[in-house]
Amino acid sequence: MPEMKTISEVRQAFWAEYSEYYGQEFKTRKRQNEYSTDCRCAFVDFVDYLQREGTISEKLAGRVTL
Repeated sequence: MPEMKTISEVRQAFWAEYSEYYGQEFKTRKRQNEYSTDCRCAFVDFVDYLQREGTISEKLAGRVTL
């Protein structure tokens, strides 16, 4: 996966990878805690993986939210 520099890129990659949660994004714009627990856990795991693999910086990993 190419290096990502923005929050938007991380979000887009998450929705592309985890299409089973994709509908939650577009029904209504939600705040972080309004997503299902499964979706939030998947996002945290996804961001952690990207940071450990060097795809995103530690700083970006600390800032990005759904």
